[in-house]
Amino acid sequence: MKTNELIGHVDSDCFYVSAERVRHEHLRHIPVGVLGNQGACVIAKSYELKARGVKTGMPIWDAAPLCPDAVFVKRDFRWYEVLSRKLLGVIRSVSPQVEYYSIDEMFFDASALREPAESLQQRILQEVGIPVSIGISRSRTLAKLMSDVRKPFGCCTITDKEEIENFIHLQPVEELCGIGYRSTRKLHQHGIRTCWQFTQANRHFIRKLLTIKGEALWWELQGEAVIPILTERKKHKAIARGGSIGRPSTDRERLWAWTVRDAERLIEELDFHRVLVGELVMKLSYKTAGDWSRSVRFASPTGDFDKLLEAAHHLHLVACLELQGQAITHIDLVAERLCERGAEQRSLFEADEGNASIAQLKRATNEKLGRFALRSAATLPLTDIYNDEAFNYDVCDIRDKTCF
Repeated sequence: MKTNELIGHVDSDCFYVSAERVRHEHLRHIPVGVLGNQGACVIAKSYELKARGVKTGMPIWDAAPLCPDAVFVKRDFRWYEVLSRKLLGVIRSVSPQVEYYSIDEMFFDASALREPAESLQQRILQEVGIPVSIGISRSRTLAKLMSDVRKPFGCCTITDKEEIENFIHLQPVEELCGIGYRSTRKLHQHGIRTCWQFTQANRHFIRKLLTIKGEALWWELQGEAVIPILTERKKHKAIARGGSIGRPSTDRERLWAWTVRDAERLIEELDFHRVLVGELVMKLSYKTAGDWSRSVRFASPTGDFDKLLEAAHHLHLVACLELQGQAITHIDLVAERLCERGAEQRSLFEADEGNASIAQLKRATNEKLGRFALRSAATLPLTDIYNDEAFNYDVCDIRDKTCF
């Protein structure tokens, strides 16, 4: 990328809440929270709710007393996707290169932008109904820092190198995308607390401390765009489905039902991307803040649901033995060692997958009647979940994003 090119970052302000306000105008200017995890916790909050002390991830029973006049609504990712793609369309109309980073964030080539960031911001508000903050600079890391600093509903364009240096003097290193708690601690141990101090450190030292990704951030903060705009998502190295199961549970039948649900969602995604799985990993979290993980390797890559389910059942039984009495809070199934269909090397002794016709019937039925219209009987303990449309479409079901 040429050094005179500019990159923009558009970040929606309180996206889930803003999306609800687009269709429910009475929610404007009042405390609003969006609930996830089967209505158990706050996954998004308005600025009004934040001011009352409510935090993201807070259980609803803790949040409600802090703000008795708040309105809490269930998540609706189908609706959020509609607005997300409208936002994407507006940005694509002004830029030849756009990265669909996440449901509420996009990067774009701002080199040929013919209007000020404020004009684009107003256009998005008028056409989509969502308030956004925009940052424009010489690299995506700088652009994201600038949009974050100007939230909510602000714009920041800094391209002059001296002005960029003045800007990063004030920014803590923990505000950098890709710098988590452990990296922050490492940097602090070496006296590096601001982004400017980060740029003054030896580049090779940063690479040794934070790997090649840290070195990329070092260049980006210098105004050198070394992290490109990805207009298409890279091929998956792994595909996962799962997450919170709502209230913690020790009920084996209900835990197995969640596992089967995750397996059905996982096979759906494997089919869409036309890939086979070589190894299935089960990851569990439990109430005492512990984590557990085991895996099953297949003799050859497979896309057969019954084989996937058999492996998941084996892992479920192992978990029941090793985690007796532990209240499970999260279940994830991860498909690893992926390969494209037709590229796999099959075992000489492996029989052909004989249940393809059943899988095809199931897929066709669900495409016609709706997702999960036909599902495994093992999921019957989760009738309450399937009867609520809010839980039948998740953020991970929104495809093409580069973040996850």
